[in-house]
Amino acid sequence: MTKIISITNQKGGVGKTTTCCALISGLSSMGNKVLGVDLDPQGNLGFSLGIDIENGLTIYDILKGDVNAGEAIRHTDYGDVIPSNILLSSAELEFNRSGREFMLQNALEPIKGDYDYIIIDTPPALNILTVNAYVTSNSLIIPMVPEVLSLLGISQLKDTIQIVRKFYNRDLKILGVLLVKYNKQLNLVKEVEDLTAAIAEQLETSIFDTKIRNSIAVAEAPAHGQSVLTYAPKANAAIDFSGLIKEICAKL
Repeated sequence: MTKIISITNQKGGVGKTTTCCALISGLSSMGNKVLGVDLDPQGNLGFSLGIDIENGLTIYDILKGDVNAGEAIRHTDYGDVIPSNILLSSAELEFNRSGREFMLQNALEPIKGDYDYIIIDTPPALNILTVNAYVTSNSLIIPMVPEVLSLLGISQLKDTIQIVRKFYNRDLKILGVLLVKYNKQLNLVKEVEDLTAAIAEQLETSIFDTKIRNSIAVAEAPAHGQSVLTYAPKANAAIDFSGLIKEICAKL
């Protein structure tokens, strides 16, 4: 059965796209058929994997009903991707028809069986695009920076997740909270980690054992159209993401 995972946090700058790229690349390298879906109007997922997001079909065309999902898939060396661009920013106003919460689920249904994993990059907001991702997914991963303000972002996710579970997708589960830009030597990190563990428990999940350390390669990789795993496989972040993928596979 296809495993659909959304990477989510309404706070920006927490490594959602970096995590998506690493999962797509890493899972593909293990012999899996993987599709990345970009639901962020910034289009960073496609760009980070070397796709020209300004030309060609995108998830916006699919959700409008102009094309089917198969027509918009782009093939890369690291996995398949349905990209996004700034046109998707009108989604909240434009997609106001009945049943709009199921647009993505319905669009992906015909091609879902072609993939072992579908990884969804969500926007830094709790809007209709995020709800579509949750409705479609089996699991969520919540990346966060171990800072006090990031805790607010996680706690605010709780209501949205509960609503989706109640009305649209009762089987939705949270695989875990992923700490990124991690430096265990900082005193504040330990305090925030303890608080995060308490919030994760309220969400019926836990913090991943794997933490993603800082690495300059994370910032450099998108400019080369690669994930950090292929751009700098010996970097701390690449090593950590490899460990995360193993941990995710063990949980699923």
